[in-house]
Amino acid sequence: MMSSNIRKVSKYGSFHVAEARIRNMVKWTGIILFAAVVNPALYLVSIGIGVGSLIDANNGVNGVSYLTFLAPALLASAAIQGSSDEVIFPVMDGFKWNRTFFGMRATPITARQISFGIFLAAMARTIVSVVIYWIVLYFFDALESDTAWLAMPAALLAGAAMGAVMLAMAAKIENENYFFTLVGRFIMIPMFLFSGTFYPLTQMPIFLQFFGWISPLWHASELGRYLTYDYPLSGLQLSIHLAVLTSMVVIGLFLSARIFAKRLEK
Repeated sequence: MMSSNIRKVSKYGSFHVAEARIRNMVKWTGIILFAAVVNPALYLVSIGIGVGSLIDANNGVNGVSYLTFLAPALLASAAIQGSSDEVIFPVMDGFKWNRTFFGMRATPITARQISFGIFLAAMARTIVSVVIYWIVLYFFDALESDTAWLAMPAALLAGAAMGAVMLAMAAKIENENYFFTLVGRFIMIPMFLFSGTFYPLTQMPIFLQFFGWISPLWHASELGRYLTYDYPLSGLQLSIHLAVLTSMVVIGLFLSARIFAKRLEK
């Protein structure tokens, strides 16, 4: 019986880790749902409708209302923020604050399974946030196309890309004194401002467009706009956007597994 349980844990270790994280999240369900509803509503009212009314008076952006232009970027931004938060703090907790990962590693669960389990739990939260955000966008009439629901997979891919990269970064950090400040000021805020979120990337100086090219937010926003209204993208452009986001997921998870193994096998 015991050997059967060991084999089960060994086989489904990632899902057990994800389950533990999700059970922990349930304690904060009210806060998570409140943030998932209030944040998009405030953005849409203040920027999408408030500022958007001025922009729409001049024919909007790309031939659509500013709210419609803005919606896919906000959806992708919510996915990126949610997945990043849900990998950074559990990883710091597991390696340093409470060192729970070392207890997990004392079981048949491998380091790779721990890293992937944290990622799976982060994506579970991200899915909830993105679906709620999309519903809010729908009720604000920000989604014009019949295929607008496809903006959700695009946003989730961005969340997975950023979550995987941040998982690897957080696992590498042993002294977090300046880590959260650096992430917020030099990654999250510049990405939000310089990824074509509020205006087309081509309106920025060429030397600033580089930030958009390497940002998962820009690639997901372009995909989302293509899927939510008649936004022109060539087949090559679609392939590049998908390739960049997918590569970030694969590379991030690969590096995460290696870093987790290195730290947990010391």
